[in-house]
Amino acid sequence: MQELETQVNIVPLRAAQQKGLAMIHTRTVVGISALPVVVEVHLANGLPAFSTVGLPEAAVKESKDRVRGAILNSGFEFPAKRITVNLSPADIPKTGSRFDLPIAIGILAASGQIPKDKLHAVELIGELALDGQMRQVRGVLPTALACGKESRHLIVPKGNASEAALAELCESRCAAHLLDVCEQLAGQRELDVCLTDTDNIHAISYPDLVDVKGQLHAKRALEIAATGGHSLIMVGPPGTGKSMLASRLPGILPELTTEEALQAAAIQSVAAGQFIVDLWKQRPFRSPHHSASSVSLVGGGSNPKPGEISMAHKGILFLDELTEFSRATLEQLREPMESGKINITRAAHSVEYPAEFQLVTACNPCPCGYLGDGTDRCICSANKVENYRAKLSGPMLDRIDMHVHLPRVDVKTLQSVGEGCENSLTIKQRVTKVRDFQSRRQAKLNCQLLTKELEQYCKLNKELLGFVEMVCEKLNMSARGYHRVLKLARTIADMEGEADILRPHVAEALSYRSLDRR
Repeated sequence: MQELETQVNIVPLRAAQQKGLAMIHTRTVVGISALPVVVEVHLANGLPAFSTVGLPEAAVKESKDRVRGAILNSGFEFPAKRITVNLSPADIPKTGSRFDLPIAIGILAASGQIPKDKLHAVELIGELALDGQMRQVRGVLPTALACGKESRHLIVPKGNASEAALAELCESRCAAHLLDVCEQLAGQRELDVCLTDTDNIHAISYPDLVDVKGQLHAKRALEIAATGGHSLIMVGPPGTGKSMLASRLPGILPELTTEEALQAAAIQSVAAGQFIVDLWKQRPFRSPHHSASSVSLVGGGSNPKPGEISMAHKGILFLDELTEFSRATLEQLREPMESGKINITRAAHSVEYPAEFQLVTACNPCPCGYLGDGTDRCICSANKVENYRAKLSGPMLDRIDMHVHLPRVDVKTLQSVGEGCENSLTIKQRVTKVRDFQSRRQAKLNCQLLTKELEQYCKLNKELLGFVEMVCEKLNMSARGYHRVLKLARTIADMEGEADILRPHVAEALSYRSLDRR
């Protein structure tokens, strides 16, 4: 009988404790993954205090002052009790100001100022101003994409409405003030649905390749690189059009698919201060200065952020003046070029960012820049030239598929008016057609073929095998270099509409490994 009484008394005891407790669903962004977080708010009797637990960083701890001001200036009562906010799970670091709104709603719900019955069906993110206004935060797109897989809908600041709307599977609503959210949860109003004008997003303009005069060999190499997704280094004197060619590569690449665009946009959402919705389908083109540090290039920091290689995901990473970059910085590109991702490890945790970028680089042939331009302006000794080129390690050069030399362009060519020049749209149509063929045949680009797949898609007859063996021995080519030649030859054959790789295709592919000779 005593045991029965104990069991009966437990129920009202728990019910009483629930009066000062509220749970709000939200998410924290780690890398580009939005992990679920439950904000548990408990109000207890005792001296007034406000503590936040669950691995909060400084910006999260400071939310107590913003939340207090927002609640009071919105006309609510801030409870004079001992307030404990637990961000669960407690072993995941919580960063940013996105927890302001769920903490404020949790306090209002726990104190009985707003109802709790709708809290289980909604996720909240947003920063609060002291007057209760809601300010936009970073990482809304990954949050909306993850929330779309659940049965809850998302409430975001009005400044993030167009970004959240890109996640079509998520029912997102936007609010401008803390009071708007409270009225929604109380059933007094319906918040506006997040919308974006997707009809005007697709009008993306790129610089046209027709603007580049001459350099037909380089244009051919650029089209091959675009068709197979190959990396490229351009070597030539100043003013030969290296940067112009690189900036026009996005214009001859196919449009991003919706899935690819969302992947790239999710990284922009996490890294950038403001998300530009009109550019979300534009292929990324990143061109960091040669003074960029290793952290800015590959990502990092105490709370690891994506670097330039991740910002260039599904796009182009252009490194101009390649030899001016720190050698240690360049060496860190080697692993991401092979794996298509970067893992940043810190003492507390590690973060993985995607980094499927197409590397395009440019540099001068010597310190003064005029070696081999057909004049006697070069003043560099052989020793200086060798030291200059030694800034690029052999393993780094070995990972670059195509090595292209650009000659000086004469004035007569510059004065020509579009003679024999194709515009980017024409080349883009050819590139798109061949890329679609590659996708149907092997479900990936030629540059992504694995070693075992080369035997299936890059077969050479006995005569060609002997020819390639002879050239590879003469150039002291590595196994990686040999495989890159096969991939290049496969791309050139695809562009010519040939099912088999022929001798001209192999010969042209080998011509793009000229820097292996030094």
